[in-house]
Amino acid sequence: MTDTTIPPGTPVRERGSASRQPSAPVPPRRRTRARATAGSGRMAALLVSPTLLVLATVVLYPTLMALHESLYGPKGLDPRTGFIRTTEPFVGLHNYADILGADGERFWNAFWNTTFFTVVTVGLETVIGVVMALIMHQAFRGRALVRAGILVPWAVPTAISGLLWRWIFNSNGVANALLGRQVLWTTEGFHAKVAVVVAEVWKTAPFIGLLVLAGLQVIPKEVHEAARIDGAGALRRFWHVTLPLVKPALLVAVLFRCLDALRMFDLPYILVGAQKTSVETLSMLAQNEASNVRFGPASAYAVILFLYVLLIALAFVRLLGADLVGDRDGTKAKRGRLRLRGVLAPRPAPAGRTEVAA
Repeated sequence: MTDTTIPPGTPVRERGSASRQPSAPVPPRRRTRARATAGSGRMAALLVSPTLLVLATVVLYPTLMALHESLYGPKGLDPRTGFIRTTEPFVGLHNYADILGADGERFWNAFWNTTFFTVVTVGLETVIGVVMALIMHQAFRGRALVRAGILVPWAVPTAISGLLWRWIFNSNGVANALLGRQVLWTTEGFHAKVAVVVAEVWKTAPFIGLLVLAGLQVIPKEVHEAARIDGAGALRRFWHVTLPLVKPALLVAVLFRCLDALRMFDLPYILVGAQKTSVETLSMLAQNEASNVRFGPASAYAVILFLYVLLIALAFVRLLGADLVGDRDGTKAKRGRLRLRGVLAPRPAPAGRTEVAA
């Protein structure tokens, strides 16, 4: 029989403990990684520079010029000399003070009209656009014809759409013939708002439907089949499977539509007309000031509208940025899938802590 007695003084290694022998030194790789990162950064900057140049030309420069112009007043008469000014006088923030003070009633009316049109039209377009996408996604005979019919309103220019709906909402038009009443849609009143909302939703709901359709087509069929096998009905499949998977595309579509609706000008201008209190928006207000050669107040209105759109975009991306941008390394998505399967991997133990085997 072999003697298994351990002589005294011999170090005993605990079962499950890692070897404490020093490992071979690892050569430093920080310089190599830094060089690779710097090279990738330079290549990315080189590829993005044309886009940044175009944006600086068509966005940044006009914005700075509008901000500069908003600090100057109209030429007009100089009250000190009685002569017409040859240059625009510097008035500082006087244009903004007039907008929020003397002309505050008109400004706030246009502000609330802009907000009302944005909230109502985007809300209706989202619901109708999702329904359109679900219809276009189904496999049935004549689907190509249905898709073309749904997307035609979005392809029609806004000016042509405004003239078309102006004829429909005429006093002797199709709308009054269907209602059996004489409603003056293109005059002052809440019905003018309704006319603008109907025309805007008809034209731009297919845009949301098109983006949602693109999101629906990348959803694997196995996901719906698995939910159907598990006994989920059509409504539960839509709410718990389709809507969460199509949410990123839907949020991008809603963001684009919000930014576009806040700058609404051409449709109410053509459909109802200029200087109509019921439908006047901030863009129409700025255009009205510019057409009367008051470029300072017009630029001030444009700057305020730009700040309003910027705040809405920042708030939208801030609140929903995770869904718009997504996780960089896919860790959250991976952990979410594992959690759904009930196989969430355990977290690794911190360094320096050993686990004792049972």
